[in-house]
Amino acid sequence: TGVCWDNAMAESFFAALKNELVHRTVFPTRNHARRAIVNYIEGWYNRQRLHSGLGYRTPQEVHDEYLNVQVAA
Repeated sequence: TGVCWDNAMAESFFAALKNELVHRTVFPTRNHARRAIVNYIEGWYNRQRLHSGLGYRTPQEVHDEYLNVQVAA
């Protein structure tokens, strides 16, 4: 609908990506840019960052726990 609050989480992520990586870096090629963005997403945002809403665990730890519960059920 064009209202930024409809997808606030995605808007926040892309704002952080732009402010912390894209606007601070001159990429020699698109491939370099792609690799840097993947590293940002996989390395910092998704895998290493502890989240207070997840009990100060990483999203990967919570996901792994979820999968283990599903297998056990």
